[in-house]
Amino acid sequence: MQNNPYYSETDTSRLELPDSVWRAVLDPEVYHIAREKGTERAFTGALWDHNEVGRYRCAACGNALFLADSKFASGCGWPSFFAPERKDGVLYAEDRSHGMVRTEVLCGRCGGHLGHVFDDGPPPTGKRFCMNSAVLRFEPQPKALEPAR
Repeated sequence: MQNNPYYSETDTSRLELPDSVWRAVLDPEVYHIAREKGTERAFTGALWDHNEVGRYRCAACGNALFLADSKFASGCGWPSFFAPERKDGVLYAEDRSHGMVRTEVLCGRCGGHLGHVFDDGPPPTGKRFCMNSAVLRFEPQPKALEPAR
């Protein structure tokens, strides 16, 4: 993020940048997953069993994606959520790779690959947004101030 002038936690305008720019500003693992549609191995990402209160953002551009209260333990080995934070925070595309038809989830701001969504999640949506940890950045919720004594 330090060398990425496109990372913003407040700007929601769409980014249309060539892959050469993304390659120059993203860590290699983030670039591989976000721009080349890679996948990290199950149970290896830093956030698959993460349980703090806060928000998950796109590691490439800072876009708000998921709130921690929509995260659940799916057992699949990747961070799983039942709903995005905002309707336009993510985009969807048909993915016919690997001999199957899936729904790919993309960042609504930069178009980076995040993972896939499946129809086997918990209520209230029945969705399981199965995301790659490497393309998520966790923003902890600020702790409440203790009352003055």
